[in-house]
Amino acid sequence: MTRAPAEFPAWPENADVAVALTFDVDGEAPWLGEGPENGRRLTLLSQGRFGPVRGLGRVLDLLAEFGIRATFYVPGHTADHYPETMAPILAAGHEVGHHGYLHLGTDGLDQAGQRAELEAGLTALDKHGVRPVGYRSPGWELSPETLAMLGELGFAYDSSLMADDRPYWETSGSQALLELPGHWSLCDWPYFGWTPYHGGLLADPAAVERIWLAEFESAREDGRAVTYTMHPEAIGRGYLLRMLRRVITGMQERGRPWFATHAQIAALATAPGAGAGATGS
Repeated sequence: MTRAPAEFPAWPENADVAVALTFDVDGEAPWLGEGPENGRRLTLLSQGRFGPVRGLGRVLDLLAEFGIRATFYVPGHTADHYPETMAPILAAGHEVGHHGYLHLGTDGLDQAGQRAELEAGLTALDKHGVRPVGYRSPGWELSPETLAMLGELGFAYDSSLMADDRPYWETSGSQALLELPGHWSLCDWPYFGWTPYHGGLLADPAAVERIWLAEFESAREDGRAVTYTMHPEAIGRGYLLRMLRRVITGMQERGRPWFATHAQIAALATAPGAGAGATGS
């Protein structure tokens, strides 16, 4: 059951909106997770490989240029097979969140399988000294079983659901879990992801830029937090990095954004029932 929207104090740095730029470093995990037959599809897998091998470095350079800290959701499979990707993410002060192990949608797993995905992902990230406080379900498919396990495993927030465009509280077992919602329209994959069997629109970046900046302006008017979700194998293409640069610059021209990690935003949320009168919700 969805609880009330979360409450926040005024955003830091005299900001009028909180912006979370988040990146899912999926690599080949989603395709391998769909079935072992994809292990022979070298072209398909190479599209996933572009993310950690090429796109990620471009994303990190752009964030460094603007001095922005972001959240990177990393499947355990990526952390295990591309261990060299973890150090630059962490060295730059970015957050690493949990994104499953083999990017398996929780809706297709029984309870034991869901726990195995969570625990395998934790083990893989732990090898790099990471104990994530946030979770994003692969494919944005979250089951009641996994939701309940998140509280049990000590997660502070989730970023998988879409019942509001403001952060809100969800019940995770016997605990309250902060939900930092995203939306498909604020994700790069529906616009720019492409395979012969899972084709996106290959949209005009200018149209997506307008959508993302319009949502930013709405969030600024509300004084709320807004999440954008991207994938280095998509947004890491040269022409799309140019779009992201324009989006960031456009945000700075239209308001006073606080670019923050999901963990930074979650840390400011007032605990349920702890008081009212916050202004940043």
